Amino acid sequence: QGQLAESGGGLVQAGESRQLTCAGSGHSFSVYAMAWFRQAPGKERERVALINWAGGSTTYSDDVKGRFTISRDNAKNELYLQMNNLRIEDTAIYFCSAGTGWGPTYKSAFWGPGTQVTVSS
Repeated sequence: QGQLAESGGGLVQAGESRQLTCAGSGHSFSVYAMAWFRQAPGKERERVALINWAGGSTTYSDDVKGRFTISRDNAKNELYLQMNNLRIEDTAIYFCSAGTGWGPTYKSAFWGPGTQVTVSS
């Protein structure tokens, strides 16, 4: 069974940058689309970025477009989220996933346990 594990979370100040990494193990995720989701306290989980299996196509939520960049390295079985100009409202638990479909039809098949990102003023 494949597993995903996020790292890179922590406490950052507003305006700073942070990169999250999602490492896959036990399975090659290179054939899957992959995504980053986040869940803030009291809110539903939302998808913030999606990347296709080859890394050539990406989509972003309006909240992060222009500030976050999703990328992947299939040779390393890793997914990344570069977060720039962080805002207090970006505070959330960030999850990576691997799945099938694209855009509104994307469906997660694998989830990581999440990593907390807290943005302070």
